[in-house]
Amino acid sequence: MTFSPQVIEMIKTGIGETLFMVFASTIISYLIGIPLGIILVVTEKGGIRPIPALQKVLGIVINLLRSVPFLILLIMVLPITRKIVGTTLGAKAVVPPLVIAAAPYIARMVESSFKEVDAGVIEAAKSMGASTFQIIWKVLLPEAKPSLLVGAAISTTTILGYSAMAGAVGGGGLGGIAINYGYYRYQTDMMFLTVAILVIIVQIIQEIGMKLARVSDKRIR
Repeated sequence: MTFSPQVIEMIKTGIGETLFMVFASTIISYLIGIPLGIILVVTEKGGIRPIPALQKVLGIVINLLRSVPFLILLIMVLPITRKIVGTTLGAKAVVPPLVIAAAPYIARMVESSFKEVDAGVIEAAKSMGASTFQIIWKVLLPEAKPSLLVGAAISTTTILGYSAMAGAVGGGGLGGIAINYGYYRYQTDMMFLTVAILVIIVQIIQEIGMKLARVSDKRIR
């Protein structure tokens, strides 16, 4: 493979599109997933404000969305994508299905992180008369911060994998380059290059997430 100016520019564009899809989707998904995760924990039986019926219904909806393979989901929500961004092709068009796929996954990650918080700390806050909001904001979130950061790194790399799959249906990014050149044109060197770049991005995200988690973990200070 020759690194002509056109190839280099295409790779740069692919990296930019991939990073846009991943980080835009991750931010929006967390804005949705964190509240959902909080509701799952707070309303469960024995939770801070138990509403088992709500928790059960929300859990079922989240599980249903998580069970749909991303490529199928991507095709199913094409009408919604067209209404939101005005197109079904390109990096922008991948963001809505990525959010729909990632938000339920993140909700479960957040729920898992909150369940790691020592119940004694929550009971102590309750005994001091803390409100539900105060327990969430001043106890659950700070105590679960290291786990949430690790979960954020895992979630971001998962979304990165989803974004690469979107290249199969015109989503652009590095996944689109790998499929269009590596699969359709049999240029395996181009496919290996894009895969190598994706692996590097994953490693960077994972290292940043783990480092932030270690810095925020009070137990290792």
